[in-house]
Amino acid sequence: MVLDTPTTQLLARMPKAELHLHLDGSLRPETALDLAQARGLDVGMDIRAMRDRLTAPMPCLDQRDLLRAFQLPIALMQDIEALERITHELVLDVASDGTRYAEIRWAPSLHTRRGLSLRSGIAAVVAGARSGVAATGISVRLIAVALRTLDPVDEAAMARVAVDFMGDGLTGFDCAGREADAPDPMRFAAAYAIARDAGLGITCHAGEWGGAAQVRRTLELRPSRIAHGSPTADDPSLMAELIARGVTLDLCPTSNVQAAIVPSLADHPIARLHRAGVPVTLSTDDRTVSDLTLVREYANAVDASGVTLPELWAMDRHALGVAFLHHDEQLRASLLAEFHAFAAGEPLLRG
Repeated sequence: MVLDTPTTQLLARMPKAELHLHLDGSLRPETALDLAQARGLDVGMDIRAMRDRLTAPMPCLDQRDLLRAFQLPIALMQDIEALERITHELVLDVASDGTRYAEIRWAPSLHTRRGLSLRSGIAAVVAGARSGVAATGISVRLIAVALRTLDPVDEAAMARVAVDFMGDGLTGFDCAGREADAPDPMRFAAAYAIARDAGLGITCHAGEWGGAAQVRRTLELRPSRIAHGSPTADDPSLMAELIARGVTLDLCPTSNVQAAIVPSLADHPIARLHRAGVPVTLSTDDRTVSDLTLVREYANAVDASGVTLPELWAMDRHALGVAFLHHDEQLRASLLAEFHAFAAGEPLLRG
């Protein structure tokens, strides 16, 4: 893909919303090396070796193989300093893409291995997001993630702590991890009940293993959004159900190719799903693990996946409509007005 074309220049200028972005998949390699050296985890790596360590192969064997790239980041993200710094820098990196709104998700329970409490870990991510917002002027919300392979009782306890940070920008709850090893998201029904009752937005990862059946299974949680879910395109009745329920798929095509869910970007069903009326958004999933920016992922959608610019713009606007801003409709309205004002001067975005 050519990175400096009229289309990519437009995509860089375009205000964007990203709803599916993992903190531990988006470390700056330079920061990772600095943290690793300070914590004795670098084992003689230089920056090139660190980049290689943080970026997963393209393609991987499967989702489990892809998730190996998260092992070192998680080992590094075990203290307040690391969590706050990495979050702050991710907000800066997101803003450099022309993104105006982002939701950053992470699994708080993964960051307690060296004694950090759940509350302190969440507070560190909140502080990093807040300082990043102050430096960039963009808007950011946070999503706490339960891990499929962890104890549901422990993740329910995590949910109870997470809801205490709703006033600090934590507005969503998710479940992610190795789908093949723990396929039933209803194991976490208690955690989801805590999150829902408190007013958090509900989403869940599905379809990185197990096909459309896994996406359908996730509907038992009554999510408003599903992370990934691209196998939905293989099941017309499931597509109809998502349309009827208004459930959005937060798609990440490059990550899906990397996890061997689809063979290529050209084969990704993002355009087909959108044209069928299934609500979809477009995100990177992991900036570092997938060696990606949101501008490049948008360009991939146009150049390789067959999405037109007006369709891409519709997905971008839809992301604001389904963002977990249900406690701040004034901000949603302000962002939508900003997006509409931009489109008014860009005829290529109007179908």
